[in-house]
Amino acid sequence: MPVNPPAVTVQVIIPARNEEDCIGRCLESLARQKGIDYEIRVVNDGSIDRTRAIAESFPNVQVLDAQELLAGMSGKCNALITGTAGATAEWLLFTDADTFHYPGSLAAAVQEAAKRGVDLLSYSPEQETGSWYERILMPVVYAELTRTYPTEKVNDLQSPIVAANGQYILVRRRIYEKLGGHQAVAGKLLEDVELAKLFKVSNHKILFRFGGGLVRTRMYRSFAAMWEGWTKNLALLFRHPLRLATLRVLEFAWICSLPAAWLVLETGGNYPFATAGFCLGLIFCALFLVRIRRAHFAASANLLSFLGLPLFSLLLVRSWLHSRVRGEVRWKGRTYPKTAPERTPDSSTREQIRS
Repeated sequence: MPVNPPAVTVQVIIPARNEEDCIGRCLESLARQKGIDYEIRVVNDGSIDRTRAIAESFPNVQVLDAQELLAGMSGKCNALITGTAGATAEWLLFTDADTFHYPGSLAAAVQEAAKRGVDLLSYSPEQETGSWYERILMPVVYAELTRTYPTEKVNDLQSPIVAANGQYILVRRRIYEKLGGHQAVAGKLLEDVELAKLFKVSNHKILFRFGGGLVRTRMYRSFAAMWEGWTKNLALLFRHPLRLATLRVLEFAWICSLPAAWLVLETGGNYPFATAGFCLGLIFCALFLVRIRRAHFAASANLLSFLGLPLFSLLLVRSWLHSRVRGEVRWKGRTYPKTAPERTPDSSTREQIRS
């Protein structure tokens, strides 16, 4: 009598477009997972490099080609829709090719989601920074994201604040399909946040937290990719990007005024403005360091990351110009039309979705 194979608990789905620099490391880390039954699907999204060949070199990885991209649909959503077709596992894990998964993390994530009774779990990965521009900008960006999207509010069903990180989203397949999955957010560039919003406004529990010790990532391996990537996203992540850009430039100026104010005071100058400037500079510096620390960056990142404040502000303005004024943004060789600022549904919208 034939023996039925054990049921697959998780289907891991990785959209990949020109990811030859990182997909091998990602698949190696996933192939070593233990303590849970799972399958891996890589969706090749029109890559022109060695992405598909690298994925096919892993014997237990299923490689698919993304279906034809329809107008008004983002490339990533299209790839994820392809990857979920015919899925039967209890859980689906959407993760990116630039991630590294610690041993045992997949079983631990499913166990945490089940124990906490959530239908969507998203980890914000540890951030790897390999170049000077990553080291000064990434702490600033994530400090601002941590401040804007506090996990205690994201995880509270009564709070309108919603967040998720598309580099690691684990969903209960039955609920995901019931809500329409990525098909329901196919036209959104921030598909991760929109997917979490679908779950939350439908009264399905979500859990979003820092994924230290479970998953890490190096998001950008060149300045050009970082410049393009944050241009696509930043203005959509913050409600008032121009106001925020102005505040961070002023903060940078106050921090930079510290040495000059200290020099005036040390030379015996009795100038009220120097004393006030020095005190304000210290306050701004302390607040900045607290934000960086809360974003889970090492103390060494604190030393020079304030230099990322003007770069962050410039990218905020550029993102605003592209997404809200010029009417288009570019990402991985594709141009996407103007995207309206994201808004959290009010109570009436919540009731409409629930019904």
